[in-house]
Amino acid sequence: MPTGSTPADAYRAPVFPVPDSTPLPEVAMNVVSELLARNASFAETGFDAGLKIIPSKKTMIIGCVDPRVDPMDVLGLQPGEAAIIRNVGGRSNPALLETMTILDTVAKAGGAPLGEGWNLIVVQHTQCGIAGCYHHAPSLLASYMGVPEAELDTLAITNPYEAVALDVEALRANPAIPAGFAISGLVYDVTTGRVETVVAPEVKG
Repeated sequence: MPTGSTPADAYRAPVFPVPDSTPLPEVAMNVVSELLARNASFAETGFDAGLKIIPSKKTMIIGCVDPRVDPMDVLGLQPGEAAIIRNVGGRSNPALLETMTILDTVAKAGGAPLGEGWNLIVVQHTQCGIAGCYHHAPSLLASYMGVPEAELDTLAITNPYEAVALDVEALRANPAIPAGFAISGLVYDVTTGRVETVVAPEVKG
């Protein structure tokens, strides 16, 4: 198992709450109704028809699907400032690279090809649930990461500080990622709300 100098909390699996006994269809309808009400409020007070398909800060963020670590919240982003790709762990894997290739085509059509002048920020976090997959379904995780199961330990799955550095290094070296991107790596601590720069921005040559 990967080791590092980070606090024990970085490796601790998240605790999942026990669901209540409310019938699932009723719960689903309640949630949808609440979200629709929120949308109505947004349409009246927060909607901006002037937003562009190209993010105003020319920034792409790779993050985890964990609801505790939405980059819009933890980085204080405003609508339209960044394009955000979220997957399990905020990891660089074959699906991410495919998405990046598609987005490059979209950006070119929008008149702002990816690369020079753009930021690519990888955000991972402590207590990530990907550790549970590492321990209980390694073959599934290996397929997701695009590596043989025997190589999982080289990817620092349980250590976000090492993992984000590995992913930034891989993205900088991958020819599918356009040159000119300023690529960096951050780790969000779910116990403090603080973000730490692990890999400072450096322009991909």
